[in-house]
Amino acid sequence: MVREQILSFIKEELQRLDGGEGSNVSHMQLYLSPASHRFIYETAVYNNEPGKFKNEIQRLADNFALELPGNWKLDLLFVDELPHNGISNEELNIVLVFGRGRAASINRPSSGKARISLSWGTAEQQEYELRAAPGRYNIGRESKVQASDGTFRTNTIAFPAELAEENKFISRQHAHIEWDQETETFKLYADEGGVPPANKTKIRSAADESVQKLNSTHIGYPLTHGDEVILGDVVVMQFSIV
Repeated sequence: MVREQILSFIKEELQRLDGGEGSNVSHMQLYLSPASHRFIYETAVYNNEPGKFKNEIQRLADNFALELPGNWKLDLLFVDELPHNGISNEELNIVLVFGRGRAASINRPSSGKARISLSWGTAEQQEYELRAAPGRYNIGRESKVQASDGTFRTNTIAFPAELAEENKFISRQHAHIEWDQETETFKLYADEGGVPPANKTKIRSAADESVQKLNSTHIGYPLTHGDEVILGDVVVMQFSIV
């Protein structure tokens, strides 16, 4: 029932666009903040089966001749606080954001590169380059650490304790950034030490200054140009597209 309610909401909003034409929608972001029974919402949007909920939306669009473009993207984002921009459904506790035309292109690096720059805090470098390629950029205290399972981890973006006292508030396994080929975006993931009850991982949106907290190690937040990444309330880094 929840799935049908969400799909019905999306259909109605698509029908409002350009007299029922959705051909200029380049991507959608669906923010979900269920007050309880989160697993019901995760099941409703096939959270563990990437691409399946997008296929449901596409099937709906085809049935109602909404003409979505063939290369449109979908991001599913579970958050504690819903963003203020977008179309909200208070009954379902969700917000839908449409991206259209060239406006979304700034978040897809044509150069294949992005950048993380330190605005506040002390790391081994002031700036780090990210490439749109497989692999991950680990973030944490110290450059090499041993994980709880005995394996060793290299932090590309490292905050050694010897450089600054406040770096002790950064976890050894705090977060990481990965390139997502399907959505063509860089995504930030909180790791074991970057979610409650350990240290915090937050993003301040460049679009509306809202702050999102990452409370799951499995759900990535798609970074957009100008977003700020906040670690343990002692480090602020800015993400930018090259």
